[in-house]
Amino acid sequence: MPRKQKVRKVGFSPQTTYFKPRGIPLSSLQEVNLNLDELEALRLVDLSGQEQITAAKQMDISQSTLQRILVKAHKKVAQALVCGFAIKIKGGEVIMAGFGRGRGQGQGGGRGRMGGSFAAGPGGTCLCTNPDCQHEMAHQAGVPCYQAKCPKCGSPMVRKR
Repeated sequence: MPRKQKVRKVGFSPQTTYFKPRGIPLSSLQEVNLNLDELEALRLVDLSGQEQITAAKQMDISQSTLQRILVKAHKKVAQALVCGFAIKIKGGEVIMAGFGRGRGQGQGGGRGRMGGSFAAGPGGTCLCTNPDCQHEMAHQAGVPCYQAKCPKCGSPMVRKR
């Protein structure tokens, strides 16, 4: 029985996940599936120019595993280019690097603009503060902090990070 595949860290989520050769209708098009870990290996080694050992550490895998991933990815991309296949990017045993979800270098900040939960209002952890008089008050759900007025001095509040 084979060993379970180790989950690979990916620090990039592509915005474009399908590439198709021009002039070939979708109905008669064959596809090559490129996994997210294969795309990440191509990005780190071929595009960014990192050494394989550095890229492997970043993906939390061994250098020999990265080499095997690169060989498979190069073969798939070459097959698509030479044979006129579409490239579909999806799948693979991956987790996004960093502390949250989202695009980029592991910078997904969680679920809200400020990296907090969706409901940061009453009972939440968000505070509105006034930089002039240092007054703090609980954030009111549905009312942006900058629209709230300070009860002490009347100037607008800002969100406390």
